[in-house]
Amino acid sequence: MNTDFEIIEKEAIEKLHFPEGDVLNDKEEILQRNSELDRALTLGNLEHSKIKIYFEDDHSKKVVETTIWGVTDKRVILKQGVVIPINRIYKSL
Repeated sequence: MNTDFEIIEKEAIEKLHFPEGDVLNDKEEILQRNSELDRALTLGNLEHSKIKIYFEDDHSKKVVETTIWGVTDKRVILKQGVVIPINRIYKSL
């Protein structure tokens, strides 16, 4: 999965623009994404483990290695209030 994704620093995410549409259109993939994000949140809170989030802004596919601090119904919250819309995330590992 790494080949198409450009590595980005967490601090650069707040400068990105995210379109409204979802990058996933398969119900199973969307459920899988939500499950992965819940697991990543638990790992972040309990073990401060970093995970890779694969996502897409309005220009290209990107990956960031970070700790998830929170998950709302629409966003993933990283350190320093940086957010990524869930509908722009492909997966988190």
